[in-house]
Amino acid sequence: MRFMVIVRATADSEAGVMPSEELLTQMGQYNEELVKAGVMVGGGGLQPSAKGARVRFSGNRRDVIDGPFAETKELIAGYWLFQTGSLQEAVEWVKRCPNPFEEGESEIEIRQVFESEDFGTEFTPELREQEERLREQIAARQ
Repeated sequence: MRFMVIVRATADSEAGVMPSEELLTQMGQYNEELVKAGVMVGGGGLQPSAKGARVRFSGNRRDVIDGPFAETKELIAGYWLFQTGSLQEAVEWVKRCPNPFEEGESEIEIRQVFESEDFGTEFTPELREQEERLREQIAARQ
């Protein structure tokens, strides 16, 4: 099972406050553990929302909204993509994570990623083949 592990933003991360050398070292060690265990598929930190944009869809209309975005609690500061056997295993790995914002409050959300088989009969054999072909192309680029 794949899980998106989402690090929620804080006022400091949105203000561009960078982590300390100590936290970067701890996170590096944690990431090494994840990779050695075969858990980490990918991940990274995100720039503040002031450097981003959103595209809002309404029917055929597309509206671009430039950052920053007001609701910090809805923003993401970073992420990992985990491959584990269960949600509980992903939770256990996250519990080992250093606090992403050192001494302050922080929250990490864990969400299971849909797999092809989760979509049922609407995901036709042709769509499954396309999905597999795209995954192979992505893997070849890495």
